[in-house]
Amino acid sequence: MEFIQENSALLQKLTEFMLCYNKKLNLTRIVEPREVVEKHYIDSILPLTLYNVPRGTYVLDVGSGAGFPGIPMKIFRGDLTVTLLDSSRKRTDYLRLLLEEIGVDCEVVTARSEELAHDLQFREEYGVVVARAVANLPSLCEYCLPFVARGGVFLAMKGENDESDSADFAIEQLGGELDGVIKYNLPSGDKRSLVVVRKSGGCPGRYPRKRVNIGKNPLVK
Repeated sequence: MEFIQENSALLQKLTEFMLCYNKKLNLTRIVEPREVVEKHYIDSILPLTLYNVPRGTYVLDVGSGAGFPGIPMKIFRGDLTVTLLDSSRKRTDYLRLLLEEIGVDCEVVTARSEELAHDLQFREEYGVVVARAVANLPSLCEYCLPFVARGGVFLAMKGENDESDSADFAIEQLGGELDGVIKYNLPSGDKRSLVVVRKSGGCPGRYPRKRVNIGKNPLVK
């Protein structure tokens, strides 16, 4: 893949820094170099090859963790303005150190998404919001759609089961509409789904709710 070849030195530096730091912070269970390339780097950028994101778009990576998919997206598309959001101070401290080490420019924010989404500086301010988190899709929509500007999209990166059938009610309540589900495979054959949710209206001010409510009572009929 051209992206890997063209950025091999930078990605090698990223890998070495991450795996060294992983020994004390438990950033990722994926530590075999080939798996890191496929399941972190290639997996992170494929949405940008499958969905047309306009130049200069402001992108928010919710629950960025070790920096995926946001950092590879920024390396792949330098024109994007990428913000990495995570609730863990230890992880965001790591992200700032990593970005300085590899010379990549992303904003890093330490906050809970369900709280930050009520801050007018961040609410409905992003053309693209992306998440590769393990939460169920109705909950993930509640965490992410309040950040999406009208006309923008939420790109939910899922496995073979896209969960879109369970999220219709949540999407509608949060001011969105399902724009489609793109099915694709990683080079190894692992199946992936990209759920595209377009923000067609405003998100009611009561959303997102507190984390305990989102977890216990997701927006489903």
